[in-house]
Amino acid sequence: MLYVYIKTQNALVQRINFNLDSQELPQNILWIDLLHPSAAEIAFISSEFNLEFPTKEEREEIELSAKYWEDNATITINAHFLVRDLKSDEEDRNLIKLRTEIVTFATAKNILFTIRYNEFSTFEEIQARILASPKNFEDGFDIIDKMFEVRVEKDADLLEWIDKEARRLRTSVLEKKDEYSYDEMLKDISSLQELNMRVRDSLFDKRRAMTSLLKSDKIDKDIKQNLTIVLKDLNSLVEFSVSQLNILDNIQTILASQINIEQNKIIKIFTVATVAMMPP
Repeated sequence: MLYVYIKTQNALVQRINFNLDSQELPQNILWIDLLHPSAAEIAFISSEFNLEFPTKEEREEIELSAKYWEDNATITINAHFLVRDLKSDEEDRNLIKLRTEIVTFATAKNILFTIRYNEFSTFEEIQARILASPKNFEDGFDIIDKMFEVRVEKDADLLEWIDKEARRLRTSVLEKKDEYSYDEMLKDISSLQELNMRVRDSLFDKRRAMTSLLKSDKIDKDIKQNLTIVLKDLNSLVEFSVSQLNILDNIQTILASQINIEQNKIIKIFTVATVAMMPP
């Protein structure tokens, strides 16, 4: 499916659901969003704008050269976006599940092209901003700028949630609350550690992309200034993520100590019982 965002004569932005069979591409295109695109749709856009989109294998490569490359006319970025699934286990305790999806950004002639195979709240928010405040989006680079800004904000929200859950767990461990078993606590600690590492990997990925964008001569001064601010916020989040991992490790150590104490108590009880039952 192709969504084409165009600038109108009255300085507004209009979104068109583009159909290959019955339409021609309009003028003054700001952004073409390819959601679950078919091979024909990708081939059409590639031909119309002389673009070479990465293959599925190239999108999934981990080398830096596969995540960002730039030539005289285009910039291509393969960025990791986190998809958040809220699930509940049999005891109705909410657990956040995350998976990583790759989104391709490409620019040519100041137009942004995105290829994605999932719905993202970040895209929905940016779409709403473009339609509500079109003056803030002069070209595709403005959209990339705001896209990374919003995504970093959402990663910050995830880290805040992890911090809240870590504090709750620490209180439960220290106060020895009976609402969770040791197995459940260890499972929750492990889940929070996994979430933290996924968010941190996502932050690292965006930091590489933004750092590369700042070096590009295709980006104007205002966008570079905003990206620099977002990058500083991102670096602060990375430090916060590291401190969270240390806190979770500390909670795990405390819990392990409590488990050892409980096991020692049980061993003492069995030892006393064994001695008491020994014949005189």
